[in-house]
Amino acid sequence: MIDLYTWGTPNGRKVSIALEEFALQYNVIPVNIGKDEQFESDFLKISPNNKIPAIVDHETGRTMMESGAILWYLAQKTGKFLGDDEFATLEWLMLQMGGVGPMLGQVHHFLRFNSGVAPYAENRYRTEGHRLYGVLNKRLHQNAFLAGDQYTIADMATWPWISRWEWHDVDWADYPNLKRWYIEIANRERVVRGYGVPTAAPIPIPS
Repeated sequence: MIDLYTWGTPNGRKVSIALEEFALQYNVIPVNIGKDEQFESDFLKISPNNKIPAIVDHETGRTMMESGAILWYLAQKTGKFLGDDEFATLEWLMLQMGGVGPMLGQVHHFLRFNSGVAPYAENRYRTEGHRLYGVLNKRLHQNAFLAGDQYTIADMATWPWISRWEWHDVDWADYPNLKRWYIEIANRERVVRGYGVPTAAPIPIPS
């Protein structure tokens, strides 16, 4: 059994989706970041960086923090969703960790939660967010999924960030390949279940 400490954010949903896709048994422990529960001492023992998600694998006794590391751990544990080329999977997983997540996170901060406060920052991160959408769109013109022909943890990591597309000020007409990929993954039964952890939430689908 795996304990999952999480909240309804893109990073949290990466791991709940992965646990569903890996068909692993897990117990959900909500960590309400709106109430600063991520700073409580018991959680800090598991996640010293006070970030969700984190897991405790009772089968191995291992605790893990950092969503990308957790996905890699689960893939290695099960031997699933690594794709035909593990290095390609790792490459696109790292793009999410180093680019898509941090930059779209800044888009959320400046465009969604602090609109009008810092026009320079809004333009900077909007532009970078759109550039990354373009990188993903180009890749998905050449491949069915980010690491190649197979659905992998790279897709599980990236998809929840794109699921907040309504916050990103994008025109889907500019990204048809990304849209195809997004909708295909959104229709996976286990993705729907994982997206609703720890509380039920509808997946936004572009028209």
